[in-house]
Amino acid sequence: MVEASPTCLAGAADRLGLTGSVDAVCVVHQLVPDEVGQVGVSGIDKRPVQGPVRVRTLGLHGDVQADRKHHGGPEKAVYAYAAEDAGWWSQELGREIPAGSFGENLRISGIDLDGAHPGERWQIGDRVVLEATVPRIPCATFGRWLDQPGWVKRFIAAGRPGTYFKVITPGTVQAGDRAAVIAVAEAPGATIRETALRRGPAQARPDD
Repeated sequence: MVEASPTCLAGAADRLGLTGSVDAVCVVHQLVPDEVGQVGVSGIDKRPVQGPVRVRTLGLHGDVQADRKHHGGPEKAVYAYAAEDAGWWSQELGREIPAGSFGENLRISGIDLDGAHPGERWQIGDRVVLEATVPRIPCATFGRWLDQPGWVKRFIAAGRPGTYFKVITPGTVQAGDRAAVIAVAEAPGATIRETALRRGPAQARPDD
């Protein structure tokens, strides 16, 4: 087993107690046709919903992952994207990026989302506990959804991938909930951002 470097340990420890807020909770609005994709439809059309939403082991109540091989399962139950990064993309693309536009379940502000180390735990609201797992490695469906040629490479190169979480403690989440780092990774290595930048190009499926 490779031990974490002092730098990684210090960086992870510095994150303990960081707080932000949930700007929006998003679930599938409708399945959209994606004839080029592997399953023929996509659940990428997610939009904000009002009130509390139940979070279970496989994700949010009312949400759908059409391509569960790449976007679902316990390790990718909840996908979160930073409001600050969405704002950056809004300037880059010259268009608004409303919550849910990137297929995220949670739009979170006030915290460096992709600075998390896999294994870091977050509490959302009064009860829900999530654990960071892997970055989002985009597929061509994402590019077709945004109508952006070359989107896979561009998204990966930006180092703003968004973070997948697994559910440790189920409960409910809603817009306005506090998000807080309550535990750091036991043996922190590369951050979610660093992992995406290092491994993303080799893992993109398929390249557009």
